[in-house]
Amino acid sequence: MKTKDAGRSPLWLLSTWGASRLVLMLLVLKVLVSPGPDVTSDVSVIYHGWYDVLRTGTFPQNDVTWQYPPAAALAILSPALLPFFSYATAFFVLVCVTDAAVLALLWHAGRGAGRSRRGAWVWVVGVPLLGPTVYARYDVMVTAVAVAALVLAGRHPRVAGGLAALGALLKVWPALVLLGMRGRAPWVAAVLSGAGLAAVFAVSMPGSFAFLTFQRERGIEVESLGSLVFHVARHFGWEGGVLLNYGSMEFLGAHVGTVGTVSLGLSAMAFGWLLLWRLAAARRPARPRSAAHTAADAAFVAVLMFTVTSRVISPQYLVWLIGLGAVCWCFRASRMRVPVTLVLVASLVTVLEFPLLFGDVVTSTPLGIALLFVRNGLLVAASVVGARALWRDTVRRGRREAAGEGSGRVSRAASADTPASAQ
Repeated sequence: MKTKDAGRSPLWLLSTWGASRLVLMLLVLKVLVSPGPDVTSDVSVIYHGWYDVLRTGTFPQNDVTWQYPPAAALAILSPALLPFFSYATAFFVLVCVTDAAVLALLWHAGRGAGRSRRGAWVWVVGVPLLGPTVYARYDVMVTAVAVAALVLAGRHPRVAGGLAALGALLKVWPALVLLGMRGRAPWVAAVLSGAGLAAVFAVSMPGSFAFLTFQRERGIEVESLGSLVFHVARHFGWEGGVLLNYGSMEFLGAHVGTVGTVSLGLSAMAFGWLLLWRLAAARRPARPRSAAHTAADAAFVAVLMFTVTSRVISPQYLVWLIGLGAVCWCFRASRMRVPVTLVLVASLVTVLEFPLLFGDVVTSTPLGIALLFVRNGLLVAASVVGARALWRDTVRRGRREAAGEGSGRVSRAASADTPASAQ
């Protein structure tokens, strides 16, 4: 039986995607000028500099701004596939192509009974909400790998595990897509694939894991949840400041280390909750119809929780949530409708605080603080609502179903023991 939107033409979807992506391309190519700082310098200066180093067969071992796992080299080197363009132009074109590939994956995932094309619309509408920054970072490429892993998890669990491992070696967080996947196949595939890829990089390119030592001296990034403490404290005499540190604008000064420790503690608590959820949900008998949407919902909640508790919440991080949220909306049974909507609204606020009004954020003006309170508040609310919905959909419902089955067995047994003359 066909779903309600299974036969709808993709014309409006493709038209909206084409128009919005054309604007994004014109912005990053500087045909159109966006207010605020130049968001493309990361590609034209930093990425290009890394590209020159990586081409020599080694990682940027002496550059503390290189804070990525070894497979990130593949994204940075990818413009070599289009040698007829400049480095920056080739990068932007490849991000746009990857964007289109994600749309195709989501359109395909929305086909069939119990599925919805609304997931594709979440991606089409959500990505441009972040403005040109989304095309000036390699996070769309990473998100594409994570989306592919979730879309393929049902029918190709080993492939999904391999993709999760590749994603983790691109930017760590895609490892979280494994959280809601049932069975050993994706986990075994992820471990074997990840170990194999890591070994190849370690043997072939010096400095593959130097990035692990580059995080220890980080401060609190000015857009993170923890930064709100210092934005407010600046108005009450706090003597610290904001400096460009490890490639981002960060608070440095008294008590920054304490807030950083609290952030790590909150991340540890998030991990503990997710582990508890996994153990509790594992006791529930697997239902084929719910396994797919549960995997997507769990991945979305996990990445959302770790994003909120991180010492850094860069604008491009929200594209991870948009991609995973889009996969959730491909399933009519998903419980992530409200949290994903909150993330979309947060994305719209994000483009206001960066790049449009980033000067207000850096200088902690009342407007800048208000934007951060709203954006981070929306993300916190999405985390709480999403975690509650995930728990109720899996753990509590599983208990009710188990209790129902148990009472049914008791009733049937009592009926079988009752003499026929009494029935």
